[in-house]
Amino acid sequence: MNPEFWQERWQEKRIGFNQSDVNPLLIKYFTALGLPVGSRVFVPLCGKSIDMVWLAAQGYDVVGIELVASAVQEFFAEQGIKPTITEPTANPAIKCYQSSLSGQTLALWVADIFALTSENVGHVDAVYDRAALIAMPEDMRPKYSEQVRNLSSGVGSDSHDAPQLLLTLNYDQSKRNGPPFSISSEQVQQYYSNYYQVNELEGESSTLNAAPEMAVTEHVWLLRANGYSA
Repeated sequence: MNPEFWQERWQEKRIGFNQSDVNPLLIKYFTALGLPVGSRVFVPLCGKSIDMVWLAAQGYDVVGIELVASAVQEFFAEQGIKPTITEPTANPAIKCYQSSLSGQTLALWVADIFALTSENVGHVDAVYDRAALIAMPEDMRPKYSEQVRNLSSGVGSDSHDAPQLLLTLNYDQSKRNGPPFSISSEQVQQYYSNYYQVNELEGESSTLNAAPEMAVTEHVWLLRANGYSA
Protein backbone atom coordinates (compact mmCIF):
# COMPACT_ATOMS: atom_id res chain seq x y z
CA MET A 1 0.00 0.00 0.00
CA ASN A 2 1.71 3.17 -1.18
CA PRO A 3 1.59 6.68 0.34
CA GLU A 4 -0.45 7.98 -2.61
CA PHE A 5 -3.36 5.73 -1.57
CA TRP A 6 -3.68 7.48 1.80
CA GLN A 7 -3.03 10.92 0.33
CA GLU A 8 -5.95 10.37 -2.05
CA ARG A 9 -8.21 9.07 0.71
CA TRP A 10 -7.69 12.23 2.76
CA GLN A 11 -7.89 14.53 -0.27
CA GLU A 12 -11.18 12.97 -1.36
CA LYS A 13 -12.49 12.87 2.25
CA ARG A 14 -12.95 9.10 2.09
CA ILE A 15 -12.04 8.78 5.75
CA GLY A 16 -14.73 6.54 7.20
CA PHE A 17 -12.06 5.19 9.54
CA ASN A 18 -12.01 8.57 11.31
CA GLN A 19 -14.48 8.39 14.18
CA SER A 20 -16.55 11.38 15.29
CA ASP A 21 -16.67 10.12 18.89
CA VAL A 22 -13.99 8.87 21.24
CA ASN A 23 -13.59 5.13 20.83
CA PRO A 24 -15.60 3.51 23.65
CA LEU A 25 -13.10 0.65 23.91
CA LEU A 26 -10.34 3.16 24.64
CA ILE A 27 -12.42 4.63 27.46
CA LYS A 28 -13.27 1.17 28.80
CA TYR A 29 -9.81 -0.39 28.72
CA PHE A 30 -7.21 2.37 28.87
CA THR A 31 -6.76 1.88 32.61
CA ALA A 32 -5.53 -1.66 31.90
CA LEU A 33 -2.22 -0.06 30.89
CA GLY A 34 -1.79 1.16 34.46
CA LEU A 35 -0.22 4.47 33.44
CA PRO A 36 0.27 7.25 35.98
CA VAL A 37 -1.06 10.67 34.98
CA GLY A 38 1.58 12.57 33.03
CA SER A 39 2.76 9.52 31.09
CA ARG A 40 3.42 9.80 27.36
CA VAL A 41 1.25 7.80 24.94
CA PHE A 42 2.33 6.97 21.39
CA VAL A 43 -0.44 6.86 18.75
CA PRO A 44 0.80 5.46 15.41
CA LEU A 45 -1.02 6.49 12.21
CA CYS A 46 -3.01 8.94 14.31
CA GLY A 47 -4.79 10.88 11.56
CA LYS A 48 -6.88 13.54 13.28
CA SER A 49 -8.34 11.15 15.85
CA ILE A 50 -10.17 12.79 18.74
CA ASP A 51 -8.97 9.88 20.86
CA MET A 52 -5.90 12.07 21.28
CA VAL A 53 -8.09 14.84 22.70
CA TRP A 54 -9.49 12.36 25.23
CA LEU A 55 -6.00 11.19 26.22
CA ALA A 56 -4.88 14.77 26.81
CA ALA A 57 -8.02 15.48 28.86
CA GLN A 58 -7.13 12.52 31.11
CA GLY A 59 -3.72 14.08 31.78
CA TYR A 60 -1.48 12.28 29.28
CA ASP A 61 1.03 13.68 26.80
CA VAL A 62 0.60 12.39 23.25
CA VAL A 63 3.07 11.70 20.47
CA GLY A 64 1.54 10.69 17.15
CA ILE A 65 2.72 9.80 13.67
CA GLU A 66 0.72 10.46 10.52
CA LEU A 67 1.73 10.17 6.88
CA VAL A 68 -0.67 12.81 5.54
CA ALA A 69 0.10 16.40 6.50
CA SER A 70 -3.45 17.64 5.90
CA ALA A 71 -4.77 15.22 8.55
CA VAL A 72 -2.50 16.71 11.19
CA GLN A 73 -3.26 20.25 10.04
CA GLU A 74 -7.00 19.54 10.26
CA PHE A 75 -6.58 18.14 13.77
CA PHE A 76 -5.02 21.32 15.09
CA ALA A 77 -7.46 23.55 13.17
CA GLU A 78 -10.47 21.66 14.51
CA GLN A 79 -9.14 21.96 18.07
CA GLY A 80 -8.47 25.67 17.61
CA ILE A 81 -4.75 25.25 18.25
CA LYS A 82 -1.84 26.84 16.43
CA PRO A 83 1.11 24.43 16.59
CA THR A 84 4.80 25.10 16.37
CA ILE A 85 6.31 23.32 13.35
CA THR A 86 9.89 22.05 13.38
CA GLU A 87 11.94 20.15 10.81
CA PRO A 88 14.90 18.06 12.01
CA THR A 89 17.99 19.19 10.13
CA ALA A 90 19.09 15.58 9.68
CA ASN A 91 15.88 14.66 7.88
CA PRO A 92 13.98 17.54 6.23
CA ALA A 93 11.39 15.09 4.86
CA ILE A 94 9.73 14.91 8.28
CA LYS A 95 8.04 17.58 10.39
CA CYS A 96 6.81 17.80 13.95
CA TYR A 97 3.69 19.81 14.82
CA GLN A 98 3.73 20.55 18.54
CA SER A 99 1.42 22.36 20.92
CA SER A 100 -0.51 21.78 24.13
CA LEU A 101 -4.07 20.71 24.86
CA SER A 102 -5.72 20.46 28.27
CA GLY A 103 -2.32 21.34 29.72
CA GLN A 104 -0.64 18.35 28.04
CA THR A 105 1.95 18.27 25.26
CA LEU A 106 0.97 17.02 21.81
CA ALA A 107 3.72 16.25 19.31
CA LEU A 108 2.40 14.97 15.97
CA TRP A 109 4.95 13.88 13.40
CA VAL A 110 4.17 14.11 9.69
CA ALA A 111 6.27 11.28 8.32
CA ASP A 112 6.40 7.75 7.01
CA ILE A 113 6.48 5.74 10.22
CA PHE A 114 9.43 3.75 8.88
CA ALA A 115 11.46 6.95 8.43
CA LEU A 116 11.46 7.81 12.14
CA THR A 117 13.74 6.73 14.95
CA SER A 118 13.24 6.45 18.70
CA GLU A 119 15.39 9.57 19.01
CA ASN A 120 12.79 11.47 16.95
CA VAL A 121 9.83 10.14 18.89
CA GLY A 122 11.35 10.44 22.35
CA HIS A 123 10.30 8.69 25.53
CA VAL A 124 7.17 6.52 25.28
CA ASP A 125 5.32 4.98 28.22
CA ALA A 126 2.63 3.14 26.23
CA VAL A 127 1.22 2.64 22.73
CA TYR A 128 -2.42 3.01 21.69
CA ASP A 129 -3.03 1.38 18.30
CA ARG A 130 -6.60 1.59 17.09
CA ALA A 131 -6.19 2.16 13.37
CA ALA A 132 -2.59 1.40 12.42
CA LEU A 133 -2.07 -2.37 12.39
CA ILE A 134 -5.45 -2.89 10.71
CA ALA A 135 -4.46 -0.39 8.01
CA MET A 136 -1.44 -2.48 7.03
CA PRO A 137 -1.67 -5.23 4.40
CA GLU A 138 -0.45 -8.60 5.59
CA ASP A 139 3.01 -8.38 4.08
CA MET A 140 3.76 -5.11 5.93
CA ARG A 141 2.52 -6.07 9.40
CA PRO A 142 5.63 -7.86 10.72
CA LYS A 143 7.81 -4.89 9.72
CA TYR A 144 5.27 -2.47 11.19
CA SER A 145 4.98 -4.26 14.54
CA GLU A 146 8.77 -4.38 14.82
CA GLN A 147 9.05 -0.66 13.99
CA VAL A 148 6.49 0.31 16.64
CA ARG A 149 8.43 -1.75 19.16
CA ASN A 150 11.66 0.00 18.12
CA LEU A 151 10.08 3.45 18.36
CA SER A 152 8.55 2.79 21.76
CA SER A 153 11.41 0.91 23.41
CA GLY A 154 13.60 3.89 24.25
CA VAL A 155 17.39 3.90 24.18
CA GLY A 156 20.20 3.20 26.62
CA SER A 157 19.24 2.80 30.26
CA ASP A 158 15.69 3.88 29.34
CA SER A 159 15.24 0.87 27.06
CA HIS A 160 12.04 -1.09 27.68
CA ASP A 161 9.21 -2.57 25.65
CA ALA A 162 6.35 -0.16 26.32
CA PRO A 163 2.96 -1.84 26.81
CA GLN A 164 0.38 -1.54 24.06
CA LEU A 165 -3.39 -1.31 23.90
CA LEU A 166 -4.21 -2.78 20.49
CA LEU A 167 -7.57 -2.89 18.70
CA THR A 168 -8.13 -5.25 15.76
CA LEU A 169 -10.99 -6.37 13.54
CA ASN A 170 -11.89 -9.87 12.38
CA TYR A 171 -14.31 -10.50 9.51
CA ASP A 172 -14.79 -12.64 6.42
CA GLN A 173 -12.22 -11.31 3.94
CA SER A 174 -13.86 -13.23 1.10
CA LYS A 175 -16.68 -10.68 1.30
CA ARG A 176 -14.50 -7.59 1.64
CA ASN A 177 -10.81 -6.87 1.73
CA GLY A 178 -9.56 -3.83 3.63
CA PRO A 179 -8.37 -1.47 4.68
CA PRO A 180 -9.25 -1.85 7.45
CA PHE A 181 -7.98 -5.40 7.17
CA SER A 182 -9.21 -8.43 9.05
CA ILE A 183 -6.62 -9.81 11.48
CA SER A 184 -6.98 -13.16 13.21
CA SER A 185 -5.99 -13.98 16.78
CA GLU A 186 -3.28 -16.24 15.40
CA GLN A 187 -1.81 -13.38 13.42
CA VAL A 188 -1.73 -11.12 16.48
CA GLN A 189 0.25 -13.82 18.28
CA GLN A 190 2.55 -14.13 15.27
CA TYR A 191 3.33 -10.41 15.18
CA TYR A 192 3.80 -9.80 18.90
CA SER A 193 4.32 -12.92 21.02
CA ASN A 194 8.13 -12.99 20.59
CA TYR A 195 8.38 -9.86 22.74
CA TYR A 196 5.06 -9.43 24.53
CA GLN A 197 2.58 -11.28 26.68
CA VAL A 198 -0.53 -11.09 24.51
CA ASN A 199 -3.80 -10.92 26.45
CA GLU A 200 -7.22 -10.52 24.87
CA LEU A 201 -9.40 -8.21 26.94
CA GLU A 202 -12.55 -8.35 24.82
CA GLY A 203 -14.04 -9.46 21.53
CA GLU A 204 -17.33 -7.77 20.67
CA SER A 205 -19.59 -7.59 17.63
CA SER A 206 -19.21 -4.46 15.56
CA THR A 207 -19.73 -3.13 12.03
CA LEU A 208 -17.68 -1.44 9.35
CA ASN A 209 -18.81 1.97 8.12
CA ALA A 210 -18.09 0.86 4.56
CA ALA A 211 -20.01 -2.42 4.93
CA PRO A 212 -22.55 -2.17 7.77
CA GLU A 213 -24.22 -5.44 6.76
CA MET A 214 -21.08 -7.48 7.53
CA ALA A 215 -20.50 -9.36 10.76
CA VAL A 216 -17.36 -7.99 12.39
CA THR A 217 -15.71 -8.74 15.70
CA GLU A 218 -13.60 -6.03 17.29
CA HIS A 219 -10.87 -7.35 19.59
CA VAL A 220 -9.01 -5.52 22.34
CA TRP A 221 -5.52 -6.73 23.24
CA LEU A 222 -3.17 -5.80 26.07
CA LEU A 223 0.47 -6.36 25.17
CA ARG A 224 3.04 -6.34 27.97
CA ALA A 225 6.74 -7.10 27.71
CA ASN A 226 7.68 -10.73 28.22
CA GLY A 227 8.84 -11.14 31.78
CA TYR A 228 6.44 -8.46 33.05
CA SER A 229 4.86 -9.13 36.42
CA ALA A 230 2.34 -6.89 38.14
